[in-house]
Amino acid sequence: MNTINLKKTAYALTLSLLTLSSAQVLADQAKHIEVNDPFTREMPPGSPATASFMTLKNNSDHAIKLVKASTQVSKKAELHTHTNDNGMMRMREVPFFEIPANGQTHLKPGGNHIMLISPVQPIQAGKTVSVTLIFEDGSKKEVTMPVKSVMNMDKNEDHSHHHHH
Repeated sequence: MNTINLKKTAYALTLSLLTLSSAQVLADQAKHIEVNDPFTREMPPGSPATASFMTLKNNSDHAIKLVKASTQVSKKAELHTHTNDNGMMRMREVPFFEIPANGQTHLKPGGNHIMLISPVQPIQAGKTVSVTLIFEDGSKKEVTMPVKSVMNMDKNEDHSHHHHH
């Protein structure tokens, strides 16, 4: 009787370990994502928020969705985009950013970005911040990036998209 129970227990344990390892194999989207040129914009004085930008490169044959971001430097981190609402540019939260199979998604000023809301410490140029990217399968990738001054950014930015009246 004891040997049968022991065999059943060993079988159940083996089965649960197999199930666990196949779940871990599925939760690996993060390892297919390469992060290039990440940075966070320095907090403008009196501003309740700032944003992080980067290029996400998907090295897999399947589209991958970035569904969430988290950080220790602010109370909230949200995925945002800019939309044109009757000529007014507005930011709004989106449920995910899709990184196409073997493609790239750019998070950049004036486009998609990660909003860092209600900072718990000053986010100043010269410092670094870490943001954890969370993908649809639950896998995570931590990105440590420099904080850049808004002043320095303006000098380097391409102003060809600005309209002259």
